Amino acid sequence: MKFIVSSSQLLKQLQVLGGVINSSNTLPILDNFLFELNQNELKISASDLETTMSTIIEVESESKGSAAISARLLLDTLKTFPNQPLTFKTEENSTIEISSSHGKYDMAYFDGSEFPKAVSIQSPSSTLIPGDVLATAISKTIFAAGNDDLRPVMSGVFFQFSNDGLTFVATDAHKLVKYTRTDVTANTAAEFIMPKKPLNLLKGILAGSESDVTIEYNEANAKFIFDNVVLICRLIDGKYPNYEAVIPKENPNKLTVDRGTFLNSARRVSIFSSKTTHQIRLKMAGTELNISAEDIDYSNKAEERLVCEYQGDDMQIGFNSRFLTEMLSNLNSNDVLIEMSLPNRAGILTPADGVEEGEFITMLVMPVMLNS
Repeated sequence: MKFIVSSSQLLKQLQVLGGVINSSNTLPILDNFLFELNQNELKISASDLETTMSTIIEVESESKGSAAISARLLLDTLKTFPNQPLTFKTEENSTIEISSSHGKYDMAYFDGSEFPKAVSIQSPSSTLIPGDVLATAISKTIFAAGNDDLRPVMSGVFFQFSNDGLTFVATDAHKLVKYTRTDVTANTAAEFIMPKKPLNLLKGILAGSESDVTIEYNEANAKFIFDNVVLICRLIDGKYPNYEAVIPKENPNKLTVDRGTFLNSARRVSIFSSKTTHQIRLKMAGTELNISAEDIDYSNKAEERLVCEYQGDDMQIGFNSRFLTEMLSNLNSNDVLIEMSLPNRAGILTPADGVEEGEFITMLVMPVMLNS
């Protein structure tokens, strides 16, 4: 097989695919990119068995063939070239020769037939979603997904499709995010749990994208198709917890505060909090929000006062500052609304402004017990 390709175009595609490859693979063949040439179409794939991603680029060629080439070696080499045409040509002795304007480089390759085949999805359902909407939905939820191997269903993002809209949910039992779009709908109702790794790959590629993404899915796998990229991944098996049940419905105490000011204040005060609980205390009365933290072991304490709008009974509630600042950083609004009922019930954060038509974001954070 022989083809000519632009070095920068090839590098750009391989860097995207490189995110699929694990640092330690059970099968040595998975340390490679699979190149499949069909005249002027070159399909390149990477896989870790759970997730397989492929892209197609145009090359100059009249031949066909396949080869698996070391991902690390190829990426390291391509990074050093200025943009120029490169000629790839397989030799008899299982090496592939790359010719540039500077010289020639030989690297070993494996037979492409040894590379695991991507799963084919039998009788899938399908939904079309704008790329930037999917990227936003992922980035707004993925940070709240858990990392507990004992509860795999909570280590992914729950996709819920219906004719009313699309909902994406992530939770680790301490915090929960529900992101809904009513301006994009699905023809058939479906629910599945997506693992984090393919979602992070999609988020990176689709940010600011104007292309539509076709999502095909069945009980076991999902496939994302856009531009010239196809990503197939295995879904997380199991039943997602009933998240609606944990979102408190009656929350008479409502605090509206400038998001940026509140975020910076919480970050500063949290430096003085206990290193085990990361607890900060919010005290609301009238138009004043008092934020404080204390680390009794080291006699460190901090307190700040902010102007706010507050409706409800005077109350004090404790939150883990890491969860609170993470949520505030993932909102784009100028003001944030925090709704609460009791100091031992979850607080609900929603953006007070800055959301698009048909976009709804609900974030829930569990309180921590205050030591009086």
